[in-house]
Amino acid sequence: MTTVTVRMMKFTKQNFIFLVGGIIIYVVDIGVDFWVAMKYFCQGQYCWGILILCFRGLSSLITQVFSYEWFKNDWEGTDTGKRKWIFLVHLFQCGIFIRYWFALKYGCQAAFKQKSRRDTSETDPPNFIQKQAVDVVTDINMLRVFKTFLETTPQLFVQIYILMEHGKNNFCQYAAIIMSFCGISFSMVDYQISLRKSLPDKDEFRVLPKLVYLLYKLLTITSWILSISLITLLSVRSSVILLIFLWICGFTWTLKQHTTFCKSKKMEHLYRTVVGIILIFTFFNIKGRKTKVCISIYYATHTVVTLGILFVYMFWKPSIIKQIHFTIVSILTILSLVLGVIFLVVYYRHFHPTAYCRPQACSDEADGEAGQKDIVEIGRFQNFIMQ
Repeated sequence: MTTVTVRMMKFTKQNFIFLVGGIIIYVVDIGVDFWVAMKYFCQGQYCWGILILCFRGLSSLITQVFSYEWFKNDWEGTDTGKRKWIFLVHLFQCGIFIRYWFALKYGCQAAFKQKSRRDTSETDPPNFIQKQAVDVVTDINMLRVFKTFLETTPQLFVQIYILMEHGKNNFCQYAAIIMSFCGISFSMVDYQISLRKSLPDKDEFRVLPKLVYLLYKLLTITSWILSISLITLLSVRSSVILLIFLWICGFTWTLKQHTTFCKSKKMEHLYRTVVGIILIFTFFNIKGRKTKVCISIYYATHTVVTLGILFVYMFWKPSIIKQIHFTIVSILTILSLVLGVIFLVVYYRHFHPTAYCRPQACSDEADGEAGQKDIVEIGRFQNFIMQ
């Protein structure tokens, strides 16, 4: 008889508190989006208001599609009436609230009512609740990653462009931009924490690795968004062409990786399309393979493009270089790029797991069907983006 020991990560009270905070932030974010859009409409800047709402609508539509697809996959064989009800909820763009309800339900049970051992089987009742809580929160954080790069990042890009184009020094706008940068980075960290909890035998994300990873993401994304904003200020057409080219490169690379995240081909193509958008702004290892070469090429390309943009300004529009905002943005761009790459090297050298799944410890050899019963079922999370 084969005995497999699986180390399960615990869903703690701290995780539950962060979950409640995430719900509050999500609701506030919806209100802020509409408030910003209405502010632009009141100022007669209809183009910017419509653009903000379009990013919001596209993000909501895509996340609801993925959320419903996951519910449909998880509830195969269940009552069709329940699935129709879930479809209607997602149709009215409220699917994320159903997920938050399940997260609160399982999270409360796991954090306050269950005492789970670290080394036990996934099928034990206490650990089953722990796994349910971790899995549903990981789903939510995955949807947050999609939302971050389909909505928050483009909106942030638009805000920076408006600020640089019109040159208005508004403290609230600066604060909003800084908070957006931090929000993007924290969503990546939250996702990585949930991913490590959901995958068997993956080390827990401790405080120092979290900090290094946060700084790596925050600084590299900041540098890249500022670079894109600079080229947009120079030429909107050039910026659009560059973004489309980068998306094509990311989408093509995703196709060559033969990802298997979704069960249906249509959803898999949508997934690859979204991943292509994410790859415009930050690097992901979408198959859990060694990425030393890929990540080196990725950030080397970002460095070359960033330096190229600054040199173009020097020779094309030297008059802009004398302006104070250009000097500040240029210094922030280069400084954040250098520091971001340093933290990247530190993270991948000292804190990144060398393997996503280590061999399971067994008391004896597998015995045919008896051994197969103890194999941990591979879920959707093994096909998630592994960073």
